Amino acid sequence: MTDSSAESDGRSPTRPQVPAAEQTLRVLSFLARQRGPVPARAVAVALGIPRSSVYHLLATMQEQQFVVHVPEERRWGLGIAAFELAGGYSRQEPLARLGRPVVAELVDRTGESAHLAVMHGRDVLYIVEERAPHRPTLVTDVGVRLPAHLTASGRAMLAALPREQVRALYPDAAAFAERTGRGPRRPGELREVLRSVRAAGFASEDGEVTLGLRSVGVAVRDHVGWPVAAIAVTYADDRPVDPAALAARVEPVARELARRLGGR
Repeated sequence: MTDSSAESDGRSPTRPQVPAAEQTLRVLSFLARQRGPVPARAVAVALGIPRSSVYHLLATMQEQQFVVHVPEERRWGLGIAAFELAGGYSRQEPLARLGRPVVAELVDRTGESAHLAVMHGRDVLYIVEERAPHRPTLVTDVGVRLPAHLTASGRAMLAALPREQVRALYPDAAAFAERTGRGPRRPGELREVLRSVRAAGFASEDGEVTLGLRSVGVAVRDHVGWPVAAIAVTYADDRPVDPAALAARVEPVARELARRLGGR
């Protein structure tokens, strides 16, 4: 006899259980809720999974780049593939739909072009672009990817990530792309840039994406403080713009988008 209630709601009465798949998703979800990389034993204790199983799961996910291992600290965190999943969610429009009106309002208020971007590995992916009238054409069109360490949007998000996560993304000089010959080219230089971002409360760049253009950016954080996106404004370097004053106008817009997303 079949289970008619299971059939009626689309569930298979004989659906096979896949413990490894369930445990993998639980591990990823747990890591996503943490402020930074954590020891494997913390994962095992929190989820009630044998430590040997946790190590096997983490090793497999590391091969697929869903997690990264920080050997000096014996900790595990989310990897590049996990960032790409977040980017995939963003490309399916919820974030863009919520962000487009607030970015458009920012353009109206500042008279400068603005955009919304998300992390995509070591790049930023632009999902909203609003051009101000009579302003230079930008390369930050929707769907464009640029090196995160060169952009104000990327720096704002990187500065909000745990330092261990940044080290995993930029382990050596080979991880640094360049466009105009400006910007950090090794991990130590990037650390200095991000230290300045944290001290100022906003990120900036000067000709590192396009010569003659500058940008300021502010991260959009979720309910645990994770940078889900960033909003940036770009302007010509011959305009009399105070970067700190402009960033002060971007910051409440980033807060509003975070509120719409259910963040803080």
